Amino acid sequence: MNDANPPNIDQRLDRLTERHETLTQTVELIAAAQLKSDERIDKLTALMAETGHFINQLAHIAAAHEQRLDHLEGQ
Repeated sequence: MNDANPPNIDQRLDRLTERHETLTQTVELIAAAQLKSDERIDKLTALMAETGHFINQLAHIAAAHEQRLDHLEGQ
């Protein structure tokens, strides 16, 4: 379209409708991707908590072994 023949109202509405539909599809795709990301973050958070728990258990085991070694060396 050139400046000599500006779009009429129907053409403008059609373009706006097309843009709206495209934006709607984009928002839907982004929302779906965000849901997947949220699920992954939830899983990672749970794994991090579990890993922290295991690290604490290992720290307790290491402390117990250190005490045992100290006791054996002290005899």
